[in-house]
Amino acid sequence: MKSVSTTSTSTTRRRTNNNPSVVAHPSPYVSAAQTKALLTGSLAARMARLEANDMLSTDMAADLVGTTRVTINAWIAKGRAIGLTQTRRGFKLPSWQFEPALWDAVPKLSKALGSNEGWALLAFLETPSGALGGMTPRQAIEQGHLARVVEVAGAEGY
Repeated sequence: MKSVSTTSTSTTRRRTNNNPSVVAHPSPYVSAAQTKALLTGSLAARMARLEANDMLSTDMAADLVGTTRVTINAWIAKGRAIGLTQTRRGFKLPSWQFEPALWDAVPKLSKALGSNEGWALLAFLETPSGALGGMTPRQAIEQGHLARVVEVAGAEGY
C-alpha cells in the first residue's frame, strides 16, 4: 500500500476504467506557498553571497589582474570569469577565481557545464559533491584534481 505524502496539500484526481469514482494522489509539485518560500530564501542567499568578503566589483577585479572593466565584462560573457548578476547594474566576482589553479579551471568548467552563467558556475564550484568524496569542486581543484572536476561537470544530468 502506498503512503500518502504530507508535504503537499494539493492532489490530482484520476478516473479509472471509465468509473466516475476518483482516486486522490499526492501532487508531484510543491505548493505556491512553498515555491514563494524557496524563491524568497534564494534571493536572500544570493544577496548575502554578493556581500561576502571575497566578492569584487568589476573595477576591483580589473585592478587586481591589471586590465580594464571592459575586458572583465568580456571574460564574463565568454565564460572566462565568473560574474554574478546583481539586482542593480553590474557584476560581482569571487576573488578566489583569479588564483592560478582556478583561473585555468573556469573556462574548462564553463564549457563542460554548457553555461557561462555566473550563478550556475558558482553553485557548481561551491556545492559539495559525492562524486568528489564530499569536497566542493573548488576544493578538489585547489588540491590538484581539475581533470576529475571537469569530468564530473560534464557528466550527463549534472
